[in-house]
Amino acid sequence: MNILRPEKKLAVISALIEGNSVRSIERMTGVHRDTICRLLVETGDHCAGLLDTHMRNLQCKLIQCDEIWTFVGKKQRRVRAGDALALGDQWVFVALDAETKLIPTYTVGKRTAASTFGFINDLSQRIVTKHPQITTDGFRFYVRAIEDCFGADVDFAQLVKLYGDYGQHDSATKYSPSPILEVISKVRQGTPDEEHISTSFVERQNLTMRMHMRRFTRLTNAFSKKLENLKAACALHFAHYNFCRVHSSLRITPAMAAGVTTEVWRTETLIN
Repeated sequence: MNILRPEKKLAVISALIEGNSVRSIERMTGVHRDTICRLLVETGDHCAGLLDTHMRNLQCKLIQCDEIWTFVGKKQRRVRAGDALALGDQWVFVALDAETKLIPTYTVGKRTAASTFGFINDLSQRIVTKHPQITTDGFRFYVRAIEDCFGADVDFAQLVKLYGDYGQHDSATKYSPSPILEVISKVRQGTPDEEHISTSFVERQNLTMRMHMRRFTRLTNAFSKKLENLKAACALHFAHYNFCRVHSSLRITPAMAAGVTTEVWRTETLIN
């Protein structure tokens, strides 16, 4: 049986981390795309275990939560009766500590109450801060989930953004984003500090995800064909982001800033 050499594995994983597509990595390294996907899943499982083990007892005080859209196999409007449940729209729920830029947890799933509760419940079990402040977007299921998982020991606010209709009927601006007409801050629980009611950092993380995971790039055929591959890619991205990548504003990794580790991890550590 042919087994990839460690240096070849590192080349493949490094290319995935930098946002290359599976087929482009196949052309660059000579490794078959099926082997690349198997290595991705194996490494992603290992990274998920690392995150689950190390993202515990965290002192996160200012938490921002958001969801980023993607899809598996086909977009939701193309899904037909009888298709696998994994096909169609998928959402990645992301929590980020505004001070250390650490990603304490994330969840891949449908944009439903169940996924939201699982995401918030996992977050509540990973942080030990007695009275954290949480800011989310206006997604309605956050309200009940945070109340059930955190109880009264949280300061919680939502930012509701109202968008205009710019570009929806003009072919010249078809892919232009709608302008934000108004941002409404709604305090849902406790007394959150108004200065820190923001989702800017976690929304910036959305850009980082789209830049460093090819399957999140819009208007391409690099989208995920299997939910398993999407979850593995997310685990690899967040493990590298937390432990290996030096944040430009911090000059250290988020894990070091949060006191989880004392040194920058090498990429080889993420490979099982």
